[in-house]
Amino acid sequence: MQYHELTIGSAKKLLFDRKISSFDLTSALLDRIETYDDKIGAFITVDKDAALKQAKKADQDILNNKVSGLTGVPIALKDLLCTKGLKTTCASKILDNFIPQYDGTVVRKLKENGAIIIGKTNMDEFAMGSSTENSSYHVTTNPWNNAYVPGGSSGGSAAAVAARFCCAAIGTDTGGSIRQPASHCGVVGLKPTYGRVSRFGLVSYASSLDQIGPITKDVTDAAILLNIISGKDQMDSTSASIDVPDFTKAFEQFEKGSLKGMTAGIPKEYMSVEGIDPEVEIVFNGAKKILKELGVEIKEISLPHTDYVVAAYYIIAPCEASSNLARFDGVKYGFRDMACDDLIDMYKKTKSKGFGPEVKRRILIGTYALSAGYYDAYYGRASQVRTLIMEDFSTAFKACDFILSPVAPAPAFKIGENMDDPLTMYLTDIFTLSANMAGIPGISIPAGYSSKGLPIGIQMMANRFDEISLLRAGYGFEKTIQLDKKFPDF
Repeated sequence: MQYHELTIGSAKKLLFDRKISSFDLTSALLDRIETYDDKIGAFITVDKDAALKQAKKADQDILNNKVSGLTGVPIALKDLLCTKGLKTTCASKILDNFIPQYDGTVVRKLKENGAIIIGKTNMDEFAMGSSTENSSYHVTTNPWNNAYVPGGSSGGSAAAVAARFCCAAIGTDTGGSIRQPASHCGVVGLKPTYGRVSRFGLVSYASSLDQIGPITKDVTDAAILLNIISGKDQMDSTSASIDVPDFTKAFEQFEKGSLKGMTAGIPKEYMSVEGIDPEVEIVFNGAKKILKELGVEIKEISLPHTDYVVAAYYIIAPCEASSNLARFDGVKYGFRDMACDDLIDMYKKTKSKGFGPEVKRRILIGTYALSAGYYDAYYGRASQVRTLIMEDFSTAFKACDFILSPVAPAPAFKIGENMDDPLTMYLTDIFTLSANMAGIPGISIPAGYSSKGLPIGIQMMANRFDEISLLRAGYGFEKTIQLDKKFPDF
């Protein structure tokens, strides 16, 4: 038996039937990390001793018939989720030795459901990036080809799942940071509706855009994890007071290989975006064909304000980052530059040395846009555009159940290729940003490969709190396409 091939669903069955032990499963994955992660760099911290201790306890719980939803299943966490007693760095020098005194709500829920926290994954510093090249620790590579990026900012989580270092991982999505790396690494990435999952214990980048979600080997596992991490949280005023359905029920609606009765909207504005790679178009057209064969009606729709999404996002997100990251001043916690003359000098040197180039760039943009005389011209106007984007989607979902699009305009690019061109890097998120601006759910599902063997995904987006439609359509598509090669060969 190849332990690393197990999904959450298959691992749970074997564990609960006592055909394998959590200790053996966790040990096998830790051995795989030790063997292969030197060339991939998916992890910042591997918590070997604690993981094995948790696994032993899980095996005892199973023997005593005290099982929960994830008892004994190894999960990786993006390194900006607070973990009690375990370093949380946000891939930044400024938090290099920060050890939280509490677990974030999602982490707590995973632990309460018996999950084994195997380690913390690499990311773009403070989640600012699209390639995981902005980490202050190391660059993460794509498991399919180590010369290419895995995407970002949750590139470490996506790479860890694709490399089969864990059964699943948790990422965060501010502008596509779950869906884009999932597409580049050939795994499933789900960004829930804003408010579906508590953000308490998440180190914020842009508070009105950030959302925690699962990165998994298949759609079924995404539903399983979403069941566990969703729900109202008194510690997070932005979490929604709305019932959490059993997301796995979505699969019961996919009967006899059909999705009849569903309508997919294709935004005409997305199809006119310049620079879409021809291989992405081929995969996207193939996905449309499969959905048609499954009974989905394909309809052209319009999202009129698409041209303004990138510009509005890159005002709102840096403004919120400027506010959120002001707390990292060297006084309360984190890195402090001691070679200073006075308090102001300490602030300047601490932030200059503690933050990387991309974080500094976004803080400067945000601070400028929020400064006296510019707030209304920039942040105020971007917020108005955001309202128009939300209205576009509300109108669109009156005509369709979900929106179908590419995830990114091109497959994964080579490491270093776009590092000196931030505008090109920002445009790689053109298809994913809208979901964050509108607060709607989106999912990336593997749909094919480029001529270089790199994965290409498709994106589905649904109305607020309608993850069921995404999971139903995604499950049907996944079961039908049956990709020949699901994971890299190692």
